[in-house]
Amino acid sequence: MTESTPWLAIVGIGEDGLDGVSPAGRALIQGATVLVGGDRHLALVPSDDDREILPWRSPFEASIQAIVARRGQRVCVLASGDPLCYGVGVTLLRAIPSTEITIVPAPSAFSLACSRLHWPFVDVNFVSLCGRDLAHLRRHLYGGARILALSADERTPAQVANLLRASGWGSANLTILERLGGPQERMVAGRADNWPDLPVDRLNLMAIACPNDPQAPSQPPGLAGLPDGCYHHDGQLTKAEVRAITLAKLAPLPGQLLWDVGAGCGSIAIEWLRSDRRCRAIAVEQAAHRVQLIAENAIALGTPNLQIEPGRAPDILRSLPNPDAIFIGGGLTTPDLFTTCWDALPVGGRLVANAVTLEGEQALFQWRDRWGGHLSRIAIQRAEPIGKFLGWKPMAPVTQWCAIKP
Repeated sequence: MTESTPWLAIVGIGEDGLDGVSPAGRALIQGATVLVGGDRHLALVPSDDDREILPWRSPFEASIQAIVARRGQRVCVLASGDPLCYGVGVTLLRAIPSTEITIVPAPSAFSLACSRLHWPFVDVNFVSLCGRDLAHLRRHLYGGARILALSADERTPAQVANLLRASGWGSANLTILERLGGPQERMVAGRADNWPDLPVDRLNLMAIACPNDPQAPSQPPGLAGLPDGCYHHDGQLTKAEVRAITLAKLAPLPGQLLWDVGAGCGSIAIEWLRSDRRCRAIAVEQAAHRVQLIAENAIALGTPNLQIEPGRAPDILRSLPNPDAIFIGGGLTTPDLFTTCWDALPVGGRLVANAVTLEGEQALFQWRDRWGGHLSRIAIQRAEPIGKFLGWKPMAPVTQWCAIKP
């Protein structure tokens, strides 16, 4: 058996156990010399089976290495549902080439839930709360949203009901689906604002339906330029109109990493993350009280995965992973800041910098003369009361430089 020959099988198992596994999946299980899985799945193996059994152990990486060490043997991992739907298959594909793996999925809990609820699969937002902050849900709360969330345990539904109430979504309908696909399957439905205190099975999935309530706070994911009132700040906030233009110039792509340098209250990094769940961002800010504001805003707006680095640029930047894009919102005149940022970018990387002072604007002119790119002047006026009437009140104009590294 060569290294490129599939030696590792990952077979999904539902609540109906081995009876629900396809013939191809059963053949892979029967032909394996090593079986890997959690206690629930390994309990399906007959007690007199004399094959090598590897239960998952902590740390999980140790189990992955134990599987890799058996390369060339017939190894079969028993997984839940679809192994590539927030499952172990994703982790194993990071450690083992795909050409060495065969995957046989069972229906995922998400697929089963959609069939029970009569929800079109493509209209649903999917979230896993297993080992993740509940705040991830906040970015999916908007009028008409349908959300399916994997619970961490039996306590998660009550915690989610509390989060929905605290977020202004007490009117959302919450349905708990337990042990989908098995003989003990159960569904319990209610509203978040009067969610009952009832026992819930540890294996459960939550369905959240947000009504089109004009009183509820809707902040659709992917929207650049959230209202300024969404953020706690001390005045250091890139205003909504400028923020929308800045995000368009940064052009986030799924999986890319942003440095938000001089992050202020974190609005650029947060909206970068909200553009796609796979995006990553690091907010760099030296003022301690603003670091706290960034953390509060990240949680409130559903991006608790924002990495916050307290410290002064450019020194702190040298220890960070290289970004795909950089936004500089402050400290443009700091020595070596631009060269440190520019050197960290890959070819094709994007750098956007905003200036509101003459000194910052002068720095942008110098950078443009040396490195090219485009300069823009953004001048916004908002209608505000003047006595009994309305008049135009100009915001401070912003000079913006955008460059792509050749």
